[in-house]
Parts: sequence; structure tokens; C-alpha cells
Amino acid sequence: MAGTALTVRLRIDGVRDTLQALQALPKDANEELRERSMKLATVLAEQARADGMADAAPQSKLVATTVKARRDRVPVVEAGGTRRLGRHKTPAYGLLFASVFGMNRRSGWYAAPRYRGARGRQYRPHRGQDAYWFFPVIESQQARIAREWNEAASEIARKFGRGG
Repeated sequence: MAGTALTVRLRIDGVRDTLQALQALPKDANEELRERSMKLATVLAEQARADGMADAAPQSKLVATTVKARRDRVPVVEAGGTRRLGRHKTPAYGLLFASVFGMNRRSGWYAAPRYRGARGRQYRPHRGQDAYWFFPVIESQQARIAREWNEAASEIARKFGRGG
């Protein structure tokens, strides 16, 4: 099912040139880069998951259980998916964006006309592009992850460049 998960690929300066250079090396070089990227992404996913679990909104705790690292040549963290969460068995993708960014309207059964005058909120207020959780953790670790990934890529290029 397309569009059911939020996938974040970290922005790393010079990544395209580095990946192109690694294409000329043996296949084992790309495999090692995938392993090193997975380690970096796993640490980041654990931090994002902990941030979601510590968040005040109950939906964040549910969605935080779906945060995971994906294996790729660059660090990738994913949240959401089709797994059903909570007592109403709502798909994770149905809660994902409202728990991360908030929402200014109601959805599902709470959007029925009889609840129009209710003062309660289903989600926290939408704040534009300012996320409540997930993105702040990833953005705060961006420089460290980029530095460590570049170091790993350089090390792999040196190792396999001399016949590794």
C-alpha cells in the first residue's frame, strides 16, 4: 500500500558523488556501507521512538511503536505502516501525521455533526511544519549522522580501494 509510512532519508552533503564512487568498488563495499548505515539509522530510530513514547499525546505513544530503521546505503528511518494500533485498531498511517504535526479539525467518528459543538480536541493543534516529535530528534542529530556516515564511507572507500 503506497503512502502508508513516513520515510526520512537524511540529507548528507556529497552523498550522490560518494555513492557513485562506491559503485566502482566491489559489491562487498556497498554491503558494508548498508550495514554501517543501518547501525546509524538504528540509533536514530531508537531515539525517535523514545521521544514518541515520552510525548504527552496518547497517539504518539501508539505510533512510536512503529518507528524503525530501514536498510539502505544512507541512514533511513521510517514510521507508520499498515499495522493496526489502539483499541479501535486504527492503521498506523491514520494516526501518523496528526500525532506528529497535530490537526485543526476532527476526523473519524469524532467528526460527526453531533460533536460539532464539543470543546474537546482529538489531536493537538496543527503548528504548520513544526513537528511535536519524530522530526525534531532527527534534525538535531543530522550533523552527527552526516559526519559519521561520511567517515564510514571514506573508510570503506579506502579499504576496498586498495583491493580490500
